[in-house]
This record gives sequence, structure tokens and C-alpha cells, in this order.
Amino acid sequence: MQDKLGNTVDVHLDRGNHQYVICYPSEAATTVAGLADFQDRDGTEGPERIFFHTEVGEEYGGRGLASLLIRQALLDTTSEGRRIVAVCPFVRSHLEKKGHNGAWREPTPDELAEFDEDER
Repeated sequence: MQDKLGNTVDVHLDRGNHQYVICYPSEAATTVAGLADFQDRDGTEGPERIFFHTEVGEEYGGRGLASLLIRQALLDTTSEGRRIVAVCPFVRSHLEKKGHNGAWREPTPDELAEFDEDER
């Protein structure tokens, strides 16, 4: 996968921290360009993954990293058989503008309240 500048990037699941991470393989393993935080739950219609925060470092802005990160996270989530819950405004916008072949839904008011604005 490549950013808008043609540089190779890697997206991987950090299950222990409940986040997807995007980084440049040539940089130190601890250097993260961006992340998408989530929480897994069992919903009324099956397993769900609630995405509540997406962030890319300012120094990496304009490279399309957030879109690459979310696209891979959504594909991975769907392949696990989980429905996507779009609490994060960026994730919701991505789904509305670009679509997605997997199941997803808007968050409930209770879910929005649970993940307050400081976390999104």
C-alpha cells in the first residue's frame, strides 16, 4: 500500500491496544503515523466493532493516510464478520462518501454519549 507521495505504508491491527495503526516500514517500529481506536462488542445482531477515534500526526498530513488506514480497518473488520459502528466522524464520512461492502450502522445516542467528544 502506498501514500499519495508513493511511499510504502503498513496498516496493522494492534489487538492489545484496540487500534489499527499505520506506519512507514522504514521508520522505527515505535513510530506511528496514525491510528484508529475501536472497541469490540456483541451487538443485538451479532459482533460489532465500534470505531470512535481516528488520528494522523500533523507531520503526515496531506498524504491520504487516514483514508488508507480506515479502508484497511473496515475491510479487516468485515472479514472478521463484525458490523461496523461509526462513532468517529471520519469513519462515518468515509462510509457515506466511499461506501463499503460490509455491514455498518450509525451509532445510537447512548453510544455517542459513551464515547464523548474528547475521545473522537
